[in-house]
Amino acid sequence: MAFVGEALLSSFFETLFQRLLSSDLLDFARPVQVRAELNKWENTLKEIHAVLEDAEEKQMEKQAVKKWLDDLRDLAYDVEDILDDLATQALGQQLMAETQPSTSKSLIPSCRTSFTPSAIKFNDEMRSKIENITARLEHISSRKNNLLSTEKNSGKRSAKPREILPTTSLVDEPIVYGRETEKAAIVDSLLHYHGPSDDSVRVIAITGMAGVGKTTLAQFAYNHYKVKSHFDLRAWVCVSDEFDVVGVTRTILQSVATDMSDVNDVNDLNQLQVKLNDKLSGKKFLLVLDDVWSWDCNKWNLLFKPMRTGAKGSRIIVTTRDQRVGPAVRASSDYPLEGLSNDDCLSLFAQHAFIHTRNFDNHPHLRAVGERIVKKCRGLPLAAKALGGMLRTQLNRDAWEEILGSKIWELPEENNSILPALKLSYHHLSSHLKRCFAYCSIFPKDSEFNVDELVLLWMGEGFLHQVNRKKQMEEIGTAYFHELLARSFFQQSNHHSSQFVMHDLIHDLAQLVAGDVCFNLETMTNMLFLQELVIHVSLGKNLRLLENWKPLTKRRIYAR
Repeated sequence: MAFVGEALLSSFFETLFQRLLSSDLLDFARPVQVRAELNKWENTLKEIHAVLEDAEEKQMEKQAVKKWLDDLRDLAYDVEDILDDLATQALGQQLMAETQPSTSKSLIPSCRTSFTPSAIKFNDEMRSKIENITARLEHISSRKNNLLSTEKNSGKRSAKPREILPTTSLVDEPIVYGRETEKAAIVDSLLHYHGPSDDSVRVIAITGMAGVGKTTLAQFAYNHYKVKSHFDLRAWVCVSDEFDVVGVTRTILQSVATDMSDVNDVNDLNQLQVKLNDKLSGKKFLLVLDDVWSWDCNKWNLLFKPMRTGAKGSRIIVTTRDQRVGPAVRASSDYPLEGLSNDDCLSLFAQHAFIHTRNFDNHPHLRAVGERIVKKCRGLPLAAKALGGMLRTQLNRDAWEEILGSKIWELPEENNSILPALKLSYHHLSSHLKRCFAYCSIFPKDSEFNVDELVLLWMGEGFLHQVNRKKQMEEIGTAYFHELLARSFFQQSNHHSSQFVMHDLIHDLAQLVAGDVCFNLETMTNMLFLQELVIHVSLGKNLRLLENWKPLTKRRIYAR
């Protein structure tokens, strides 16, 4: 598996580009004579950004590429520090100009403030730093040509294979453990009307983080014997991350029609929807839209047009990781899934770990370590299935202990569906949310935090991007937090309603994408282990480490 710490670097570059193009920064840079250098940085960084993906793929094969990425990341943070200094100086001059009497403002241009002794000293120091950055940037840029093949030289890059396989309506579990309440409630919602005002077509949403069992629950309901006989037509569509109205409409049409081979090549949405409208009109249908990511109301309204003629009692089930999808599809009921109980998770694990039995009766020597592995899953069915599958042919305690001590990116690639499922959620984040999420790896596992605390930390690190000047930074940070919460990266604490936590595997994902940039010293006593590239350091409650300040002088410290 490729080294993963650099996954954050690409999103970091996008943030740097936004800052380099900031009008306030450029206006300030002109009188201090560094604007040309900033423009040069932007152009060079864009050239480097174009080959980042290639570099991230090659770094495990070539140590020189790994070293180049490390140097690039170190430089990128130094660039950010200089931009912070420029922004701070620009703000200071702006405040100084605003506090001048009105008569003075008309007589003394604000740019004259750059001729004060302190400003001259700042400009000289800044020019020296910028010249150093420019030289390093040119050196790194020249090295890339020897290390990497650009798209121009190597031809069009081949598309990466999909990490997540599409789902089908067939039940892939002989026994669905747990979820008794949800199973009964969803089947009841499919079979029964609830009052005379019941809409002809109702939408049911099943939400939860990756791997929590949304698809399995939908498969159970879809194939329930009472449900199968209750509906005239049934269709299952795996929507996945690309919401194509034409493609989804065509798939639904092909599912409910006996002979629709003539629509395979039809790309006209009107023709497809007219045909689908005819097929669904007056029929009681069940449609499952699995793995939905989009909450674009316009697209959903367009997709649902031909379904409004369905008979009363028609149902649509939507499974999604994002809590915002339910309101977008006007779901009348929502079933948010939490993790399985420890007993149910253990039964699921045993079902996949043992070929002929579904319990530990024939393997008592593995029960204790198996129970510890299942606790590591924290109720996530996907993790229990994947880890059980990895151990199916290894019935010795040493192999199980090895899996127990591994993090998700250290697990064998074979049968490991955990990491791709989690990484897909991360992939869908915008660049600013990727940085905010990765920063959360500085929290110890299982630690609780509140919104205000986290937003202040993001503000202090400069992660919040202010597009709308009318919004306060706190408002922007709170919006970031709630978007990550809606996407299931955070969960509300079971102990305190105002506190939040990260699932262990989500925390592993944050560490994965942060790489060496973030480091937690809570359990460490020797800072010699602190790597040179670490930027964000969490001391936790180990404040005595501050006494030995030297290794931390270039770090951004967080202590609770």
